[in-house]
Amino acid sequence: MAVNGADRPAAGEYLQLQTTTDSRAEAMELARAAVAARLAACSQVAGPVASTYWWNDEIERAEEWFVFFKLPADRYEELAAFLVEQHSYDEPEILATSFVEGSSSFLTWITEETRRRDVPAAPAPRAPAP
Repeated sequence: MAVNGADRPAAGEYLQLQTTTDSRAEAMELARAAVAARLAACSQVAGPVASTYWWNDEIERAEEWFVFFKLPADRYEELAAFLVEQHSYDEPEILATSFVEGSSSFLTWITEETRRRDVPAAPAPRAPAP
């Protein structure tokens, strides 16, 4: 990882990626699944928002929800591919913005939480007390 100053993660190596979807339920599931797969360290769902756009030569208006993901830039391709596969839209919005600045501890946390690791098995259920 490049550093900025005294062992500080370089902010430009991190992204906030956004997408939109037409239901809160889908937004929440995309957010959960990407974090569970460690493609993003965290995600937020915001909305609804009123969207106006061209689709099939018609102006459309819809209620949508934003999903924001925070991730290292080197995980962009994997998260984008995941969204294309999982998203209900034919052409999902996938936009990424590079961080200009960020706290060193937060950027380090993003890196740590997006490392691939073995997920520990769920603990065995306890037997009921007699």
